[in-house]
Amino acid sequence: MFFISMLLQFMARNIPGFGEWYSRSIYPFFVGILGGVTGLLPFALLEVLTFLLILFFLYYSIRFIRSPKRILIGSIFSLTLFFFLFTINCGVNYYRRPFSSYSGLTIKESSMEDLVELCETLTLSLNQMAEAGVLDNFDRKQARIESVVSMKRLGERYPELNGFYPQPKPLIWSYLFSIQQLCGQYSPFTAEAVYNRSMPDYNIPHTLCHELSHLRGFMREDEANFIGYLACISSEDIGFQYSGYLTGWIYATNALSNANPQAYAEISDMLSDRIWMDLRYNLEFWGKYEGKTAQVSNQLNDTYLKLNSQSDGVKSYGRMVDLMLAYNRSGRGYNSQSIEIIRRE
Repeated sequence: MFFISMLLQFMARNIPGFGEWYSRSIYPFFVGILGGVTGLLPFALLEVLTFLLILFFLYYSIRFIRSPKRILIGSIFSLTLFFFLFTINCGVNYYRRPFSSYSGLTIKESSMEDLVELCETLTLSLNQMAEAGVLDNFDRKQARIESVVSMKRLGERYPELNGFYPQPKPLIWSYLFSIQQLCGQYSPFTAEAVYNRSMPDYNIPHTLCHELSHLRGFMREDEANFIGYLACISSEDIGFQYSGYLTGWIYATNALSNANPQAYAEISDMLSDRIWMDLRYNLEFWGKYEGKTAQVSNQLNDTYLKLNSQSDGVKSYGRMVDLMLAYNRSGRGYNSQSIEIIRRE
């Protein structure tokens, strides 16, 4: 397993086109089988296995405490298995072509006017959605179903997103994600998309679609964010549209705040008080979990991204704005469809 893993890692990093070929021909086979099996379970197998493995490791260490060689061999085997599963279900996909190359979007330097226009457009759509009380009756169970529907619908526009999607699963003990300030995660060991069920409602739809995009082999975080954004704003569910637009608004206005604080202040004043309530609640929720654990988690995530050739580390999340701007320039961005749906509701 170690030899196969290292060989695949080497070819993905050094042979042009290998990552692309693997992600489109080999990876769907593995994730389809594993995800099909784990998807039958109503709970997150990742969570159950994690606790069982911890208990088993403690039991094994105590039982064979006088045989350190046996414990070492068992540990090496386990780590090799994890590395193998990571490589075939995740690692190679970091070296495929970016989603933007399939979408036809042109990433280029944008003007300040482009960024302001994007922020204004997002603000306008959010304000009209807020009047409809889109999250007043948010159904989290239905959201898991809608996330699959939304991703499959997006797959009709972008064939690279076509394929098998298991329903995302909430972690029973979401506190572990909260203290790491994590919304969700794709598990290459069980081919599951899991999420933090404790976080505020508006985070959930975008998080579900973000994690599902990883199951289609798009591992770059900035692109997973953008795919999640597209899936949400293209959904027929108003709650999903709200989640997508608000997530996009946060990324876009953060960029505007750094580039033009005055324009940011003007855009912020335009935003509905109802939406500011959601943003304040979100800030208060995550603020409860700030601390050393969150800092360590962020540093580990940064290291993980760099090891998989995302040289900007966690900063790669910021490139989503470039994709949003490119999408807006393409003429496929916001239109009046969302408003008309709200009016019919």
